[in-house]
Amino acid sequence: QVQLVESGGGLVQAGGSLRLSCGFSGITFSSYVMGWFRQAPGKEREFVATIRRSGSRTYYADSVKGRFTISRDNAKNTVYLQMNSLTPEDTAVYYCAADSGIPIMSSSSDEYKYWGQGTQVTVSS
Repeated sequence: QVQLVESGGGLVQAGGSLRLSCGFSGITFSSYVMGWFRQAPGKEREFVATIRRSGSRTYYADSVKGRFTISRDNAKNTVYLQMNSLTPEDTAVYYCAADSGIPIMSSSSDEYKYWGQGTQVTVSS
């Protein structure tokens, strides 16, 4: 059984940075495509970033491109989301997701089987 646990959220001022971590427990982390999603109050869950199994390719939502970086350490069973130049519009609960059946990467939440409980990120103006 796969379990995902996010950490690193918190309150930060606009222009600041945070690094989220997502710890994976289960079998063979390197077999899973990983993604980050977020959900702001009153809004639908939206895609943020995804990374392929090897970590060699990544893909981002336009809204975070150039500011956020997804990475993974397969030896530590962890995926990260480095968030820079944060704005109040980035305020949301951030979720990591995992799936072993996605061919390369995916921005669709429907394709991910496993989800963490989420971590709150609040950016003050």
